[in-house]
Amino acid sequence: MSRWRAVASRLSASHFFSRAFSKPPSPLPQPLSRTFSKAASAAATSHSPSAASSASPWPEVRLNSMFLSKPSSLALPPDSPLRAEDPHYEGIKRLMLTLLLFYSKQSKSIRGANTVYHRITSHVDKPDIYEVFQLEKTFKTTFSLLVLHMWLVLRRLKEEGKDGVKFGQYIYETYNHDVELRVSKAGVNLLLIKWMKELEKIFYGNIVKYDTAISPEASQDDLVNVIWRNVYADEGSEPMDAAATPAVQALARYTRREATCLSLTDKEAMFSGNFNFTTVLPTVPSPAKRRR
Repeated sequence: MSRWRAVASRLSASHFFSRAFSKPPSPLPQPLSRTFSKAASAAATSHSPSAASSASPWPEVRLNSMFLSKPSSLALPPDSPLRAEDPHYEGIKRLMLTLLLFYSKQSKSIRGANTVYHRITSHVDKPDIYEVFQLEKTFKTTFSLLVLHMWLVLRRLKEEGKDGVKFGQYIYETYNHDVELRVSKAGVNLLLIKWMKELEKIFYGNIVKYDTAISPEASQDDLVNVIWRNVYADEGSEPMDAAATPAVQALARYTRREATCLSLTDKEAMFSGNFNFTTVLPTVPSPAKRRR
């Protein structure tokens, strides 16, 4: 029995899957091959001509041609309303905050780590990422995508040496606290430490696999196979579903491109959280542009 199936069988008894990582209630996940097929079928229906005429405009998703553009920095521009900035106080307010260590290096690092983690969770929680990569939103898929994006950020921070590793530890502590809260809110209070240890093993196991799959010695297919096992497959040894192949390959291209984009993102943006992950869904043209 795989570690995922062991965790799933234990947590499902407390309805953990339907509550921990999704706000609206959802049924317990089916085996991933059926879960993927269900999502892919829904995607195909929603993009069919008959559906398009009756539904609201939705950009066409062409998996085979996505995430092939040249990588670029993910840093937010200086005038972006999404930027996170420390308040600039003067006089007595600044003095008081200074005495309270608000402007200390550690306090700034903690605030930056919280912002970075918010970027990760807001991206992973968007419906777009499940729509494009044809995933049903379950605990496994959400947790797997969360771990994938944590790895992308921690990998980039390692490029900054000791400072990056230390800052990454603040992000990991924020992640760990968030996961513990989600598990606790889902009603899994009994043996909570045990469940957290199981999830921690999965986290570090996936991190090692991603590092190996993207190393210079790895082949192009290694990352595809790892993503299939970590995100899509119910069992790690399960062969790749032919119907899932385009989506798995697209997620692998997205991952490889995003890793390069983060490497092009400057240190200040990474440490302050002033960056945004690539939007996975193509932009919907406005009605005026569509009529031209």
